[in-house]
Amino acid sequence: MGIETELSLSLAPELAVRLVKHPLLTDSRPVRQRVVHTYYDTPDQRLRREHVIVGYRKQGSAWLSSVGRVGLAGNSPGANGEREIAGAPGDLDFSHVADGSLRPLLESVREDLKPAFTTRFTRSAWMLEPRDGVRIELALDRGWIEAAGRRQAICEVGLELRSGGVADLFSVAGELQTELQLHPEAASKFQRGYRVLADESLQPVKALPIATDGGMTTVAAFRTVALACLNHLQSNEQGLRENDNPEFVHQARVAIRRLRSAIRVWKPRLPQDFVARFDPLWQALARQLGEARNWDVFTGETLPSILAAFPESAVAARLSRYATARCASNREAARASLKSVDYSRLLLEFTAAVLALPEGKVRRLEAFAPRCLEKRAEQVGQLAEEALSGDAASRHRLRVAYKRLRYALEFFAPLFPGAALRDYHVAASGLQEMLGSLNDLAVAAELTAEALPDECGEAIRCWLEGQSERLLPELGALVGAFRQQAAPWKTQ
Repeated sequence: MGIETELSLSLAPELAVRLVKHPLLTDSRPVRQRVVHTYYDTPDQRLRREHVIVGYRKQGSAWLSSVGRVGLAGNSPGANGEREIAGAPGDLDFSHVADGSLRPLLESVREDLKPAFTTRFTRSAWMLEPRDGVRIELALDRGWIEAAGRRQAICEVGLELRSGGVADLFSVAGELQTELQLHPEAASKFQRGYRVLADESLQPVKALPIATDGGMTTVAAFRTVALACLNHLQSNEQGLRENDNPEFVHQARVAIRRLRSAIRVWKPRLPQDFVARFDPLWQALARQLGEARNWDVFTGETLPSILAAFPESAVAARLSRYATARCASNREAARASLKSVDYSRLLLEFTAAVLALPEGKVRRLEAFAPRCLEKRAEQVGQLAEEALSGDAASRHRLRVAYKRLRYALEFFAPLFPGAALRDYHVAASGLQEMLGSLNDLAVAAELTAEALPDECGEAIRCWLEGQSERLLPELGALVGAFRQQAAPWKTQ
């Protein structure tokens, strides 16, 4: 099979019956097949590290060999480069592989390839024709991923575009989503199979480098960045829903902040209705996660210092109880937000809108990026002057402006190779850490005021203010060092 265009959507098992009865499916007879797909790798998982798939799939009575590159961050849905041809299990014939870098890798590890894990499921497939010229295969897969004596359930819907446009694919997904909570699946069966094989617990995932380049159009670059931010967010959503590790909340929040920063950076090149529709939705979700993050930081980082400073204080103990309860309730609220129908719908609708963005006036990223960075650097410089003689609010504005500059630099990093960008980040690291510490103390004072609104909390609030005052003398030197560093977009 050629390069596929498809969506994968998870579905609660109890909703499968409702899917089968959906009006979109009533005019089509399903074709049911048992599918067995065994994936191969070396004992040290070389193919996994190289983001390569080698597998053999039995669908009905036919065997297919699948080879390709998969799972690269920032890929659009379905754009995994996987190709299938007829092949017998274990023949490991790579003569058809045209990729000049992939084939030598496969030939070099051929003797070490062994079955790693297997997916076994029943596939019920319908061919949908929502309008003339459009054909979309809908497949309901139910079964198991099996590896090393362990297994994990599969219940998901795949939509594959056979003819028509990508917008048609998302239109069908959206119509299904109006009646069923279908959630864009963050991890493929391939990725989940390795987790089962290794019996891996979920781990927080940080943002990966984004493959922009100067020759891209501005809209193509935004599309690449936005989809990478969604990948970062979805890589942490299951951990946030199922795990108490506060880093999942932190990384999900960072992903949304990066996404909103990207929308701001590219706002002059984006349709006004796109920005007006989606930015407030991401802002609302960021606010929900922000509440959870604030209490996580307070409980995990600031509160221990308060308790150490007031070891016998009943007031500090009262603050601790309040903070623990608020931390738990906000974490539940954050989980609920990422389990909601609204979140599933936002992911799908935003992805569809990003893929459908018009090019408009064609402009290359290499011309667009320096002006964006200079604008943000000027804002940082202006706010730095205010912060040195201002209050906590002015320092917070500087921190926000610096983060927007940093995120923009990360989006455009491939355009500025060499030491200049590295030195710029190193010079900024101390300033970033200082602004973060001051912000944590300012937020801690606000949370303490919420927990202890009466006079009994005054001593703790004064102590927090004293901690900030102790750090402030260092701020001027850090700002000065940062402003003396050459801007990488000016050194090309």
